[in-house]
Amino acid sequence: MKRTLESLDPAAIEGRRALVRVDFNCPVKDGAVTDNTRIRAALPTIKYLRDKGARVVLLSHLGRPKGGPDPKYSLQPVVRELERLLGAPVTFLADPTSEAAVTASRRLPRGGVAVGENTRFSPGEEQNDTALAGRLAALGDLYVNDAFGSAHRAHASTEAVARLLKPAVSGFLMQQELRYLGEALHQPARPFVAVLGGAKISGKIELIEALLPKTDAILLGGAMACTFFRAMGLETGTSLVEEDRLELARQLMAKAGDKLVLPSGAIIAQKLERGAEIKAVTREAIPAGWAMFDIDPASERAFATRIGGARTVVWNGPMGVFETPPFDHGTLAVARAMADATGRGAVTVIGGGDSAAAVAQAGLADRITHVSTGGGASLEFLEGKELPGVAALDEA
Repeated sequence: MKRTLESLDPAAIEGRRALVRVDFNCPVKDGAVTDNTRIRAALPTIKYLRDKGARVVLLSHLGRPKGGPDPKYSLQPVVRELERLLGAPVTFLADPTSEAAVTASRRLPRGGVAVGENTRFSPGEEQNDTALAGRLAALGDLYVNDAFGSAHRAHASTEAVARLLKPAVSGFLMQQELRYLGEALHQPARPFVAVLGGAKISGKIELIEALLPKTDAILLGGAMACTFFRAMGLETGTSLVEEDRLELARQLMAKAGDKLVLPSGAIIAQKLERGAEIKAVTREAIPAGWAMFDIDPASERAFATRIGGARTVVWNGPMGVFETPPFDHGTLAVARAMADATGRGAVTVIGGGDSAAAVAQAGLADRITHVSTGGGASLEFLEGKELPGVAALDEA
């Protein structure tokens, strides 16, 4: 267990500078944030610190700038959105590694908030440079990591700084992520069902292998189901198949037995576009020249029945090419089944990424127990890997 923000004596917070690593890696278009989900997710931690009289200094990355600062990846639009959400002014630190930034952090009023420019503008961030971490640590008197989405990366602002600036604790979002993902893995109410999708089996091998001994069933959808179909000797037409993973697929099926549940059929088309002719066929009837782009209605019903009978469900990865309707149908069906299961008392956890986007698109996010903000981080956590940004925090 990691030490939490709530565990700190309020007297250790009041008037102190809290350096908070958040995940404000939001989509920005024409100088405006188009989806503020990640900013809103950090608000409980920010508001708690403000209420306790802390001076709050926030750090985040945005995108993948190459070779230094790039105006396209500036956090200034995020600052404007944060000001709107907080209803209070936010100081922007153009160079968070400078002495001027340290001075500005000390001059913040109690409850004041500042945001440093994109951490990836600083050389050494992605190399977990200790010297850079030392300059960032000068901005705070305590460290809070609330950026679960970046916790799987050992960067200067997520790992090295937590070893230099103490106390180093988890924020409310990080605490929630670790709780729900951890309980799903280590103390699941049973039956425990995992739903896995996505394009490639290669990206989910470790996850499948990690979940096999822990779950009661793994439901597999998405294009990666085609690799299993081919491994079974079935015709897959022009579907995406990883030829170099066929033997691995056979080994996984042999090891899993009945625990691995594949779609019984597919929605197929000759090309991936709106308005294309589509057919629902059994998995044995995919013709040459056609490709699977979604699971079929019979598989949707079978998966929904399995999800409906579960007490714990973890979902990572879409069932089809959900960004191109009508191939979003299977993914949305799983989202609805997850929401219904939650209503019946199941613990439902969505591991970020496309699955989280699908649930948001369906308007069902508030009917899921926990929607992770970290795609890659939740994947690695569920695989049983240690997350550097978590490991560096103080033990409870």
